[in-house]
Amino acid sequence: MNIGEASKSSGVSAKMIRYYESIGLIPAVGRTISGYRVYSMTDVQLLRFIRRARDLGFSVEKIQELLALWQDRSRQSADVKQIALEQIAGLETRIREMKAMMDTLRHLANECCGDHRPDCPILADLVSGPDQGNGARERERPAVIPSSGKAASLQTH
Repeated sequence: MNIGEASKSSGVSAKMIRYYESIGLIPAVGRTISGYRVYSMTDVQLLRFIRRARDLGFSVEKIQELLALWQDRSRQSADVKQIALEQIAGLETRIREMKAMMDTLRHLANECCGDHRPDCPILADLVSGPDQGNGARERERPAVIPSSGKAASLQTH
């Protein structure tokens, strides 16, 4: 089958298939006389494996390790489990970080009146950063807005 058919069957875009081949994640496939890639069902199965691993958030490097283990019939499942547990730990860390971001944004959105006034604690936080908003007196500071080049007043802490 050609790259379009392999893409449709595996759920991996043709561009990503070419990329995976260029970095050696998948082996180079045979080509027709006219230079078109020819994929087998084994190649599609490999692409599906990669797609599923990417869906679970594994990096290309970890996918290489998983592929090597998958193809090694003398592997120990403990090695695969260790990679999975490391992935879970990484996901848990990212979830905690994202929850902290949500909490911060929720707090800032609640503090913002969202009316006709220009004062906005969301923008003030973006300007000053999280460590600067510790109750210090607000001050006006001119800032250049890149898109228009005009000066604007931003509240900072």
